[in-house]
Amino acid sequence: MLKRSGLLSLLVAAGLCGVTLPVQAQALLPYSLPLDHEELEEEGLALAQEAAQLAQFQQFGPALRRAQLAAQLAPNSAQVQGLLGSLYLQDQDYEPAIAALERARRLEPTNATVLFALGTAQFGTKNYSQAASLLESGLRFEPDNAGALFDLGNAYYMLERYDEAIAAYEKSMEIDSEFWPSINNIGLVLYEMGRPDEAIEKWEATLEISEQPEPQLAIAVALYAKGDRSRAVDLGTTALENDSRYSELDFLIENLWGEELMADTRQFFEAPDMQSLLAQL
Repeated sequence: MLKRSGLLSLLVAAGLCGVTLPVQAQALLPYSLPLDHEELEEEGLALAQEAAQLAQFQQFGPALRRAQLAAQLAPNSAQVQGLLGSLYLQDQDYEPAIAALERARRLEPTNATVLFALGTAQFGTKNYSQAASLLESGLRFEPDNAGALFDLGNAYYMLERYDEAIAAYEKSMEIDSEFWPSINNIGLVLYEMGRPDEAIEKWEATLEISEQPEPQLAIAVALYAKGDRSRAVDLGTTALENDSRYSELDFLIENLWGEELMADTRQFFEAPDMQSLLAQL
């Protein structure tokens, strides 16, 4: 828990007025007030606490500004550097996120949360091998983190290490049986492996946990490719009416829809009924 302190007062000398110096006087040496590093760090920790609280309320701009100052005042705090990195990461600003998180890792090499965040940042830069390595390292210290296992599955998936991806997703589900993103993404992997019937089963299992538009649309695409066009259009319409973002191909790719599924999605979206719907979204 971060320690709260009073505001730090910084005195700045602006100049001297009304003082006549003797001609023979030497030039005045500038006087620097001694800095209390302990007090500065304490203020940095207080600012970091404010930043964390603002982030909880989705006020990421003010949170980031406070975290940036906090990181200057408390450069040796892994917590502060990690918070700064996570706020950059929230904004998908990966380069400064990685820089801050690397500073945090140097300060606390065994901090699993920092390693997980670094893995996520590297994934965002499409450095999937490095992302997998960092997530694996974090899981050695915190093996029962379902979210990190899911992220590791995603990294393996992008590296086309499909069996390892499925294993990571399944392990996350052992920890949290209601973690539907892992079930959904097993479907994505199976589809790329040429096993559409098994993929549909996973997406149907996802829907039993949560009525999400992504598995609905994925099932619709798979059914359309199999020739069940009437049911496909019904499901696809429901999915896109629930969340129109899934009508955007780039959004689907961001959500890790692979080449096989995307090829079938493009064909599905060319169907007259779907073209009519897409024109209205």
